[in-house]
Amino acid sequence: MNDSQARYEALTKVPAVTLGFWLIKILATTLGETGGDSVTMTWLGETTAHPMPNGYLIGTAIFGVLLVLLVWAQIKARRFNPWLYWATIAASTTAGTTLADFADRSLGIGYPGGSLLLLSCVLLSLLTWYKSLGSININTVTTPKAETFYWVTITFSQTLGTALGDWIADAGLGYSGGALVFGAALAILAMLYFMTKVSHVLLFWAAFILTRPLGATVGDFLDKPLDKGGLALSRPLASAVLAVAIIVLIMVIPQRPGRHPGAAQAAA
Repeated sequence: MNDSQARYEALTKVPAVTLGFWLIKILATTLGETGGDSVTMTWLGETTAHPMPNGYLIGTAIFGVLLVLLVWAQIKARRFNPWLYWATIAASTTAGTTLADFADRSLGIGYPGGSLLLLSCVLLSLLTWYKSLGSININTVTTPKAETFYWVTITFSQTLGTALGDWIADAGLGYSGGALVFGAALAILAMLYFMTKVSHVLLFWAAFILTRPLGATVGDFLDKPLDKGGLALSRPLASAVLAVAIIVLIMVIPQRPGRHPGAAQAAA
């Protein structure tokens, strides 16, 4: 590896997209659902008979501050740090859970309205990113400006995924049915990736968005009451188990930064 290639890889602070990446991502999105619900529904009692006023907004503020601090640390970091990266992903998906619940329920626009609003935010973020830097390939995330676009887009996509998961589940499929729908959609994207020439960048963002409602429906299936189609497991306990599983996978699965598209030219 020459100096130019090493510089590219040092500046690429997002992980390579591998099977391990997707496994951890799905667990992180599930943790985001159970973790967010633990705060707004269990501790703040948003869905109980005597909820704390503005529970969803309070939960969003708590996780929003944490997310901003982690994104700041991620941008300031000099090289890829898997622990920092996945902590930031977990914070974005948890903030996305509480923010989506606030948009869907407290704003009174419902799941369809919340989903359309958030889809517009994701598409606008991607378009602005592309217009500004010329690429939305995650392996080009090597500057503070690109990282800012990256984390804004991810936060919107995590929030959109929560709204989509709740919408599909409440439309009559239930949480297990919703998980099957999104799992099947991800399988189709995988086939497109390996069997067609569809843009891998486009497929990545589609899969990134769809892993969130998959995690949302799985998380709801774990902690929602039995009469609502869930298993009624303890939200804090489920969150703790998921967090441990993520930590184990980060330790066991090799974590390396993605390769910047310019690295090949630099090595030539």
